[in-house]
Amino acid sequence: MYLVTGATGTVGRPLVELLRGSGVRAVSRSVTELPGAEVVTEPEFTGVDGVFLNARAVGLDAADLLARAGEQGVRRVVVLAASNVDEPLDEQPSRFNGDRNAEVEAAAIDSGLEWVSLRPTYFAVNAEYSWGGQLRRGDVVRAPFPEATEAPIDPRDIAAVAAAALTTDDLVGDKLLLTGPESLTHTEMVATIGRVLGRDLRLEPVPVEIASRVLVDNGHRPEFVTALMDRYRREAGRPAHVSADAEKALGRPPRPFAEWVADHAALFTRA
Repeated sequence: MYLVTGATGTVGRPLVELLRGSGVRAVSRSVTELPGAEVVTEPEFTGVDGVFLNARAVGLDAADLLARAGEQGVRRVVVLAASNVDEPLDEQPSRFNGDRNAEVEAAAIDSGLEWVSLRPTYFAVNAEYSWGGQLRRGDVVRAPFPEATEAPIDPRDIAAVAAAALTTDDLVGDKLLLTGPESLTHTEMVATIGRVLGRDLRLEPVPVEIASRVLVDNGHRPEFVTALMDRYRREAGRPAHVSADAEKALGRPPRPFAEWVADHAALFTRA
């Protein structure tokens, strides 16, 4: 039996699907249908062998939750952290949205359980969050830092590594940097979306001040926006690091960004 926190999320949902042949208990804030899973609103560890710990889902409750898990016989924890977990805290944009990747990873390592840490980089789906609205309305993406780089990873590949970490012993004690197979600039990512969709898309640079104001006006915290722009500024023109960890864990290369786009074309289709 495996318990999955954040079970309806970008990684949790495909992980539940991959674990369907085993017992899987899915934790969701609201009762929802997840075929093949027992859905609960609070973690329940009776009979559970391994836990998938989504840092965003559990936050600073991680240490107490894992202590309870250990008392009830859980053997292993696989924690979803982030690629920048070792960077200075004020350089991690997601912290300003409440994420506590460093603390949750530390709780897993200090729990006394067998542990595996997953440290993914830029999720491929972030392209939709950033540009989907513009591309559903037209063929131009207006954004700062066109030469900022990413190594986008398909969340399904993160889920597949998590499944391997839960069900085999090969990855115990590892901190896995999970990236896609290629470094792409934001300009190249937009061009890739266009090539897959058969559209002539382009990225048109806009000043940082304008982009920042739009993000804040759309509800993002100013501190998050500043940290994000600083990240883009640091990485512009420098190839994103591409790690071999995902391929080693999966026994195959991770999916390229173009494949993710092809499988999710509706996210960018004109309304």
